[in-house]
Amino acid sequence: MIPRSRTVSLLALGAICLAGCSSEDQPAQSLKPLVLKEQVSNIAKSSDGYAVNWAGVLSNANPWHFGEHVVATIVGRDAAGTEVVRMDQPLDAVPPGGSLAFTGQASAAEKPVKVTIQYRPAQWRSAARIPSAFQSFPITRVQTMRQKDGSYLITGYVGNPYQLPASSLVVNALLRDSAGKLLGGGSTFVDDVKAGSPPRFILTVAGLPKDIKVTKTDVTARTWGSTGRPYEDLAMGGAIPMHTVKPTTEPFAVDRGSEAMAGVKQ
Repeated sequence: MIPRSRTVSLLALGAICLAGCSSEDQPAQSLKPLVLKEQVSNIAKSSDGYAVNWAGVLSNANPWHFGEHVVATIVGRDAAGTEVVRMDQPLDAVPPGGSLAFTGQASAAEKPVKVTIQYRPAQWRSAARIPSAFQSFPITRVQTMRQKDGSYLITGYVGNPYQLPASSLVVNALLRDSAGKLLGGGSTFVDDVKAGSPPRFILTVAGLPKDIKVTKTDVTARTWGSTGRPYEDLAMGGAIPMHTVKPTTEPFAVDRGSEAMAGVKQ
């Protein structure tokens, strides 16, 4: 017969082993940091010094989490390494498993020769819906027109795949060359975007070098704000059904399926 004290010790040891095994079977979820996939900057002479323009793309590899409260820091330095311009740019929330295009502009009294973009780590929050619920906002009828002053005028229309209206959307246009290299970009806003009534957007991208050739424009739209709440609110309201047109063909006079089933011997 096993003594009671020894029995208690064995039970305690078994509980510890089970706890250890369960922790190994369910490891703590690790979130991958955001990745700055692309960045570009352009510097042009302006009336008050120099205009510094930039564009970038942040990628979120976590399919179940929003990257929120992200701040990009843009720093420009002259040939001696002296900082001549710095700006902290709050960014919109990066959607689960998606990417975020952003652009910006600042003024500098002295000409920077090098511009870098860095960002502070995101604050992570679990999404309230599955990844497929966060649909993209359709962009249609995009036109890119080079102007006489070397700038580019981009126009198009923004749709809304959700039943609820989007109070405000940010539209970003990224310009690329024939090899897909990012050349620059610009942003604008559209308000009160309702399903079935896509508003038109107009934006201008300036400050690009004169010798470059733009062959492609990538336009995306997203909800505005440092958190994913506006995007979640739209997703919670549901998406517009893909097929909403009533069939125009006449129904079969006789249900052929019923005839086929009647001829089958049981």
